Amino acid sequence: MATPISKKKIEQLPIEPYGAMRDDLRTGDLVFCSGSYYFSKAIQKFTHSVWSHVGMIYRDPTLKRVFILESETLIGVRLAPLSKYLKDYHGKNIPYKGNMVIARVHPPVDEKKLNHAISYGMDELTKPYDNFEILRIGFRILFNISRRSRDRKYICSELVYECFDRIGVPFHLRDEYVSPDDIWQDDQVQQQYRIL
Repeated sequence: MATPISKKKIEQLPIEPYGAMRDDLRTGDLVFCSGSYYFSKAIQKFTHSVWSHVGMIYRDPTLKRVFILESETLIGVRLAPLSKYLKDYHGKNIPYKGNMVIARVHPPVDEKKLNHAISYGMDELTKPYDNFEILRIGFRILFNISRRSRDRKYICSELVYECFDRIGVPFHLRDEYVSPDDIWQDDQVQQQYRIL
């Protein structure tokens, strides 16, 4: 189980160079982000967590590229080269502002199942980001309102949750919504290393 973690503890984790760890990354690995952007801080505040984002690794054997499948604010569901996070986040020639930690689901999930999870996520490409879900989560926390009905918009953690749920690997939810921290604290998730 990946236990709760503070920003200070994240920053104390040794940094592994992406180039050295690239070959170790597997389809289905999870990328947890603790950003220092305004929206990242809002997510962290609403969810009472250091995590502001989560995505899934997809290794494309034909292209020999490592991608992150994610639902990104104002963009929606997309595949982005993981290397862009590290060098050219949002096309500004600067790396992602924050920390990124790789985690892995244990026991290991069959590669065929993980490919099915990625396929589901790819079928959702271009679905919109649920820009108001963070506010709805905040209201549900404040007023103890149950989870809304499922729609075809995603926040990052909903996309990851749905991909794994489709292959029979559900994450345990502590509340009526799914946050990056819910996935981080699931018994199946094990921290691997910090990159950047």
